[in-house]
Amino acid sequence: MSSKEKAPVISEMKNNISSLSPDPRDHLKDPYVLEFLDLKPDRHYLEKDIEKALISQMQKFLLELGRGFSFVSRQQRIATETSSFYIDLVFYNYILKCFVLIDLKVGKLVHQDIGQMDMYIKMYEDKIRGKDDNPTIGLILCTEKDEVVAKYSVLQAAKQIFAAKYQLYLPTEQELIAELERENQILKISAQDLGRET
Repeated sequence: MSSKEKAPVISEMKNNISSLSPDPRDHLKDPYVLEFLDLKPDRHYLEKDIEKALISQMQKFLLELGRGFSFVSRQQRIATETSSFYIDLVFYNYILKCFVLIDLKVGKLVHQDIGQMDMYIKMYEDKIRGKDDNPTIGLILCTEKDEVVAKYSVLQAAKQIFAAKYQLYLPTEQELIAELERENQILKISAQDLGRET
């Protein structure tokens, strides 16, 4: 092979660095603690209340989201020939080189939320994403994740749709202990399920 043959060298380089490409899971947290919004835990809030509070505290929200996030839009309209839809919050992550769509939900995650986000992503891919951008990511922020819905939906194997919990305040010590015990039970059940499959 002569030094003028670049194709094999480029191919080998791409193979060697493919495992280094960023994974969205490394940049999305769960849960998000939104204590900086100063919303009272004993009040019922609408999704638009949470969104308005996040916008007014954007710098703190960007820090809570993690590295590489830049704000793009609030209630961004995306339309088809027959309908218009509004995405709660849109960010661009310059590390992942992709748009991140955020849908805020007050309450438990339901399968309709996942379907809605899947549609938003497909529309964004078709109408807005540039050719140099990586695939769009959707993040559903909800006050409660339903592990059964997550297990039996596209979230299980999703590479573009994620759900994360948000909390308006840091939990008490007792709440943390209860949450750890709940997560431990989920892990035990998952391990038992894996044992039965093999």
